[in-house]
Amino acid sequence: MRKWSLASRLLTGQLAFILCLSAGLSWALYLQAEQHSYEETADRMMSVAETIAADPFVLESVKTPDPSALLQPYATEVMETAHIDFLTIMAPDRTRFTHRSESEIGKAYLGSVDQALAGSSFTEVFTGTLGPSVRAIVPVTDDGGEVRALVAAGLTVDRVAIARDAELPAVFIISIAALAWGTLASFLLSRYLRRTTQDRRPDELADLFAFHDAALHSVREGLLLINNDGELVLYNDQAAELLGLTPGTGSPVDPRDLGLPATLAELLHGGRTAVDEFHFTPDRILVVNQSPALAPAGPARGRPGRQGRRPAERRLGTVTTVRDHTEVEALTGELQSMRTLTDALQAQAHEHANRLHTIVSLIELDRPAEALEFATRDLVQSQQLADDVVAAVGEPALAALLAGKKAQARERGIALVLTVEEVPGDGSGPALLDSGELVTIVGNLVDNAFDAVQGLPDPEVTVRLGVVESAGSRGFELTVRDSGPGIPAESRSRIFEQGFSTKDPVQAAGAGRGFGLALVNQAVLRLGGTLEVGSHHAGGARFTVRLPLPEGARP
Repeated sequence: MRKWSLASRLLTGQLAFILCLSAGLSWALYLQAEQHSYEETADRMMSVAETIAADPFVLESVKTPDPSALLQPYATEVMETAHIDFLTIMAPDRTRFTHRSESEIGKAYLGSVDQALAGSSFTEVFTGTLGPSVRAIVPVTDDGGEVRALVAAGLTVDRVAIARDAELPAVFIISIAALAWGTLASFLLSRYLRRTTQDRRPDELADLFAFHDAALHSVREGLLLINNDGELVLYNDQAAELLGLTPGTGSPVDPRDLGLPATLAELLHGGRTAVDEFHFTPDRILVVNQSPALAPAGPARGRPGRQGRRPAERRLGTVTTVRDHTEVEALTGELQSMRTLTDALQAQAHEHANRLHTIVSLIELDRPAEALEFATRDLVQSQQLADDVVAAVGEPALAALLAGKKAQARERGIALVLTVEEVPGDGSGPALLDSGELVTIVGNLVDNAFDAVQGLPDPEVTVRLGVVESAGSRGFELTVRDSGPGIPAESRSRIFEQGFSTKDPVQAAGAGRGFGLALVNQAVLRLGGTLEVGSHHAGGARFTVRLPLPEGARP
């Protein structure tokens, strides 16, 4: 039996139980039928005895010198008419006046008479001259209440057994019907369990559950199971960590009530298929895959149906996997930032090469004073920009980026206006910010502004940066403003989505657009800042970044 499946064990156990139940039911019904037969016979005998005792002929006959001569024919007629085995009319001293067998007349009655002599009627089962019988004894009283005679009417136990046996077919039919219906129900339940459990043994099911539970909690990716109602029913520890959920499982809950980002919550609740979709949380970049969980709906699970066709499938819900892509995106952002910085430095190097050629040409033309003045003026301008940026922000990398962007703007014919706010307070300088994050934020915002004004008449981009104080705390503030056409109102809610771009779709696809602002938004979130987008009075887009600075830190 150890090799039997769960369905087989359940079927065997249920059949044994139903068999015992049917046997018990049969025995109970048999005893009930027997009890009912005795009670019904006793009631009938009591009715017959009471009727005879109430007959005035009996009272008058017992007062005569020879009661038997009058009562024996009377008793014989009653026994034949009422179909009873005996009707004994006796004196209070037990002397029989009547009997089924005339040889017993005049002899003492066998049985209890005490209650009848006291004036009470009763029934009993007693073994007399005819064998065991069910009998009723009733007193015959005169007008004064004195007991003048006793009447005993009875039916032998064999006749009672015949009446009982007449009810046995109904008892057996009920028992057999209960056994048949119980067996059918057990078979159908066993068949359902066999199909549901794929005829596995209990130990196999336990091992399978243990393996699945171990796999659920050991995978490095977040795993979520969602039912057809869009409710989250199960998730592993990694998913809880990535999404900020409470570890463990409870009752099904709507993902929209868990404080998840709106796009991710709608994806989980809606159950649509997703392949490598990026979703942003306040501190993570997640790659989400989602697909329906399907199971064969037909009886032959996993086996081809007729003509090689597989049975129809039913949807159980959706399975969602979540991967942490934050580190990869951070590396991508750093790479993009380095590319931006490299492009800017290449533009600056190109411009410096042109200026160096100019200085060399002035020297060759024997005009050293003008060459010295040109070189000094260029050095002062470059050094002033670097000093202003370093003094305000404390980041040489940002100063190099802005210097390169200024050179890049000159090459593209764009007027880049850099404004560095004076550091308020005691002049000790603000705290250092992460240079990689700053380069990502500033480089992408300035590049987007350049793209927005490229080809327009009088293109201009304004960059204002510095440290400001608000409510007693310091923070870094960056504003990038352009004179382009601005951002359409219907697109402002989506411009920070990865892959979304306001550029021409063909050009955007070829240039890998739709990632810059998403990286900027994620960098701002990692630094605990805010990013606002709007339009200024002269038209064009305006991006404002505010980043908190640790209090008391020095550059």
